[in-house]
Amino acid sequence: MRLKTALNEAIRRLEEQGIGAARLSAEVLLMQVLGRDRAFLLAHPEQPLTEREAQEFGDLIGQRASGRPLQYITGHQEFYGLDFMVTPAVLIPRPETEHLVEAALEIIRAEGMKAPKLLDVGTGSGCIALAVAHELKKSGAKAEVHAVDISQEALDVATLNAERLQLTGAVKFHQGDLLAPVEEQSGMFDLVLSNPPYVGRNEQDKVQREVREHEPNVAVFAGEQGLDVYRRLIPQAARVLKPGGWLLLEIGYSIEREVRGLLGPEWTLLRTVPDLQGIPRVVVAQRAS
Repeated sequence: MRLKTALNEAIRRLEEQGIGAARLSAEVLLMQVLGRDRAFLLAHPEQPLTEREAQEFGDLIGQRASGRPLQYITGHQEFYGLDFMVTPAVLIPRPETEHLVEAALEIIRAEGMKAPKLLDVGTGSGCIALAVAHELKKSGAKAEVHAVDISQEALDVATLNAERLQLTGAVKFHQGDLLAPVEEQSGMFDLVLSNPPYVGRNEQDKVQREVREHEPNVAVFAGEQGLDVYRRLIPQAARVLKPGGWLLLEIGYSIEREVRGLLGPEWTLLRTVPDLQGIPRVVVAQRAS
């Protein structure tokens, strides 16, 4: 079978199963099988596939046709210009979460922090903590970055990502529920960041099938209205932050008012950062001095 034929058949198969961006998925998977880039696919449509290549490509397309996310098949996802390894143990990093990283870096720069101490809660693949650590390392800041996750499997992935990105030791990983692993460090952090699960069980039908069936539920759903983790995290963050420290929370499109309502009088300077579509994405609050 020739490359162009295999690719067209794969696209048709994915489209029949309702897979979005079918051509992109097919091209990425064929590039993985061949170890070639997209330019090669375009320049060599008559290239014959070996029996092994055709079999491997067919198997991968079968996984994608079943709804398995492309990132879990390839094992990779780009985030903030860095290549992260992902597995079904972690949530796939999304572009909108880059706003959380950018907001944190803007605060660090604006406040002139030379040695900020940060905490990423629910780190998953480590993308937030490692992206921040990478940027601060480039700027010469002597940051101390901690990251917590309840899942040891997720922390194993995050640790591997730190090694791959040459950031071993730049982030200290802790296993446990929310801020329990660092509760002894009361009043010592400059920033607490989190992209917690924020989809309510009452909105399951609005979640893409790929997310609902393949990504870790503990990283997606949080109670009936999606607020359970915020209710617990916000008061814990107030205890570990320094006076004047910052809390940055990623939120879902429909819960800005509810999350802001959970921030009591111990918080000031509340604002919300929108994403590129104008959707409220990151709530920023400062602990009262």
